Amino acid sequence: MGLLEPHGRHGHRDGEAGVSGTLAGIARHAERRGPIETLETVQVSVEHGVEGDCRGLFKPGRKNRRQVTVMEASDWAVAAREVGTDLEWWNRRVNLLVDGVDLPQTEGSRVRIGEDVVLEITVECEPCNRMDALADGLQEALKPDWRGGACTRVLSGGHIKIGDSVRIEA
Repeated sequence: MGLLEPHGRHGHRDGEAGVSGTLAGIARHAERRGPIETLETVQVSVEHGVEGDCRGLFKPGRKNRRQVTVMEASDWAVAAREVGTDLEWWNRRVNLLVDGVDLPQTEGSRVRIGEDVVLEITVECEPCNRMDALADGLQEALKPDWRGGACTRVLSGGHIKIGDSVRIEA
């Protein structure tokens, strides 16, 4: 076990391999700018990302950097508190909300959810100006320290559900 890339939020546990938390939320949207659907359980695949989500489709010859988006519950809470909103996490339009684990900020790091799903961190999920339409200042509040989450590609698919373990692998 070793540190992947510490960023100071959680002290000695920053991005540490082997540290685990839980899957706290699942969301998808069938079309760009479409309504968000929250789920208790979902299938995740290499070919489609989160089943039924418009962004997960694997495109041959492309980098496929944004199949599944993941955000830490604590980061959403901090950003929401900073701008004085009580908006639900899914308004961020990410697919998965994790709790009790610090996502690594290093491309190529792997996150296991449940028994079978393995996601590879590809890039920071930068917040767009749509966040300010929800709450003034939210876009800026999500910018520091990857608060807006991480984009990932699916390396191994499977079925996930709220409450599944989330573990940093490397």
